[in-house]
Formats: sequence, C-alpha cells, structure tokens
Amino acid sequence: MLVEAAGWPAAELPPLAAELHRAGLGADWATLLWEAASLPPDQLVALADALAGAGRADDCRKLLRQGVARPAPEIAEAILALIDAGREREARALLDSYLRVRTPEDAARCAHTDPHRLIPLLLETARAVSEEHHWDLVHALRVAGFNT
Repeated sequence: MLVEAAGWPAAELPPLAAELHRAGLGADWATLLWEAASLPPDQLVALADALAGAGRADDCRKLLRQGVARPAPEIAEAILALIDAGREREARALLDSYLRVRTPEDAARCAHTDPHRLIPLLLETARAVSEEHHWDLVHALRVAGFNT
C-alpha cells in the first residue's frame, strides 16, 4: 500500500504524512518517502514542493537527498526534461539537491549529457551552494576534459 501511495498526487501526501504521524506510524511515512524517491523526477520534485508548502521542510530535504542517488546521466536527463517542460525552478531544486549530496566528479559526469546547456547551470547552482562547491566543480569539470 505504501508503494501505491507514493504514486498518489503530490498534494495528497502531506495530509497522509500528518495522519500517519498522528497514528504513531512515522516509520511507515519514512518508508513511503523512500519509495517516493524512485518516482520520475517531475513527480519527485512535485512531491518535494508539496511537502515544503505544507511545512514539512525536513521531509522535503530527505526526499530530495534520497532522490538524487540516481546515476549522473539520469539526473542530467531529468534536469533537461524539466527545463524543456518550462519547469526551470524544479530543475534548479533538483540540481541544488544533487550538488549538495553528490561529489563534484559526479556533477561533472552530468555535463557529458549536454555540456552546452548543463555546464553553465551546474556552475551557477554550485556557486549558489557555496564558493567552495563552485571551485570544486570547476576543477572536476577541467579534469573531465571541459574548459570552463
């Protein structure tokens, strides 16, 4: 049932979280979040937005951290798909989470999918995380063969 619930519309899950916690089923909510982390990226980001909007920022961060455990090319494709669908804010949220959790070398692997589009976005997002993230990514991109 938790696997099925993970695929429900995003707006329905924050109230479910509250009910599960009220009923003493917090562990079930944690399992549901873990299942939701494997949702397609657009649904993952929609759920993260719904959780943040419902005041469940910790759940939002946990979900995004779990969701960015995917291979770099898959993250890159998801970011590009979100941008192409006009959902740049969501793409940036996913990328921000990715950069905070994964190594600079992983982030550099994302660039191979579409360097022209992704490198500027990677660098801009890394700089917003921290100056150290930015310079670590610059180095990783250079090691990966990109001139930044």
